Amino acid sequence: MTKTFYWYPKCGTCRNAKKWLDQHEVSYNEVHIVENPPSQSQLEEMLEKSGLDIKKFFNTSGQKYRELGMKDKIKTASKNELLELLASDGMLIKRPLMTDGEKVTVGFKEEEFQKAWL
Repeated sequence: MTKTFYWYPKCGTCRNAKKWLDQHEVSYNEVHIVENPPSQSQLEEMLEKSGLDIKKFFNTSGQKYRELGMKDKIKTASKNELLELLASDGMLIKRPLMTDGEKVTVGFKEEEFQKAWL
């Protein structure tokens, strides 16, 4: 199954993940997460398949997260509202985000990538 790698080219973590994927000859389609963020339904599916808390999908160190006061919103918003926010702005999504339709990784940790993508 084709892997989709959502990334932001100016993000150092994303570049490291891309370099790791290329070194390990993992094939993938790259998608610029800001120009083409995943849709609300795609995010919902990834959230379910990842088994992670929706909070893990937010780029908590990002400027946009702070600007929108997400730290407080995240506590009271519904899952649907949070998915809508994530889909509305790729800068809110923790990156890189990678999926093959079954597995999902959020962020880049070499051990996780090794388990999931090799």
